[in-house]
Parts: sequence; structure tokens; C-alpha cells
Amino acid sequence: MSNIGKGYLEEKKKVESGKRYSLKEAVELAVDTARVKFDETADVAIQLGVNPKHADQMIRGSVVLPNGLGKSVRVLVFAKGDKEREALDAGADFTGSDEFIEKIKGGWLEFDRIVATPDMMGSVGKIGKILGPRGLMPNPKVGTVTFDVKNAVEELKAGKVEFRVEKAGIVHSPVGKISFGANKLAENILALVESIIKLKPASSKGTYLKAVSLSTTMGPGIKIDPLDIRNTLKAG
Repeated sequence: MSNIGKGYLEEKKKVESGKRYSLKEAVELAVDTARVKFDETADVAIQLGVNPKHADQMIRGSVVLPNGLGKSVRVLVFAKGDKEREALDAGADFTGSDEFIEKIKGGWLEFDRIVATPDMMGSVGKIGKILGPRGLMPNPKVGTVTFDVKNAVEELKAGKVEFRVEKAGIVHSPVGKISFGANKLAENILALVESIIKLKPASSKGTYLKAVSLSTTMGPGIKIDPLDIRNTLKAG
């Protein structure tokens, strides 16, 4: 463990304390400070000027990252009849109805995301106490409760991420793998932030995009200048 600690401290020295880097500088620095043998995940933390205690300021949504997440996503679809075939043709790993409800009640959780047709939500609700705390419950607000199961499955497989503001007003989300390189990571971050900006509630006053930080699985946090991200989005 001491070697890991020393390595982290060495990489942290490359990050200037208190500095807000441009997006380009931040992703390049994140790639440069990745030091372990496995392909680290890059994550962002975005502090918003909202109060999640107010229902109209509860930011929640989803976005398909242009370069995906760099990992396979196991998708379970609750559907019946023709929609089961549609789900399988779209690449779903599992599809069915009551039999999967019973399997999940028994402790089976070998999947990453769930899609359900609206007519199945009555049954899915029976396992809400299992799925909800794990962030697995399908929700129409993020497109996982729909009769268009083909599109929903394809988006999840392509790297669709869901995000939700936490009590402290912060959104956490993965944005890909370090092996993507700086340019692709920057594209994913821009897509995520743009989606969050579009959800700004009218009741939110003052600065909405307050702070952005990028980190890797084993690396130090790197602060990104929110104004630079906004300017990059405008220029694009």
C-alpha cells in the first residue's frame, strides 16, 4: 500500500492546488497522471446552484455519450410478446416478465440496467425496494420505461448514462476510460454538461454551473473552469 500512496502523491504534485484548468488541459493532465496497469475510469463531479430539497430543482436526466463508456452493459428488459423479440434483436441480454421478477426476489442481480414497457411496471413495482436503492428502477424520465424498447436498449448499449443531483447539489457521472485519450474524454464531458445545462430550472438563481472536477479511479482530482466549458460549448 505504501507504494500506491507514494505514486498517488507523485501524480498529485502535477496538479496545481486551487487552479481551475481549461477542459483541454484537464483531460490531458488526467491521461498523463494515470499510472496503474488497468484502464482507469474517468469520472466528473459537477456542483450545481440548485437546492434538491425543492422538487422543481431536482435535476435528473440521461445522455448518450458520443464515445460510450468503454465497458459492456448488461441490459434486462421486462416485456411480453413481440416486445421481447424486439428487445433481443436490439441486443438485450435478458428479457421476460414474471420469471425475472421471481429471480430478482431470490437475489439474482446479474445485470447493469433495466428497461420496462409501461404495461410491465405494475409487476416491476413489486421489486422496487430491491431495485430502487441500487439505482436500477426503470424511469420514464430517463427513457427506460417505454414501448420503444429497441431504441432504449441500443442507447444503453452505446453508452447512455443516467445522472441525478445528490443532496449536496452535486452530480457524479463516469465519462469513459483513460484509454479513450484526451479528445474523446473531452467530447463525453461536453455532452454530459450540455445535457445538464439544458435542464436548468427556472427557479435556480445565481450561478448554475458552479464547479467541475475530473478524476480517475486512482488519480487526484483536477478542477475544470466551468466558464471554459461553457465557452467551448458555445464555440462548438
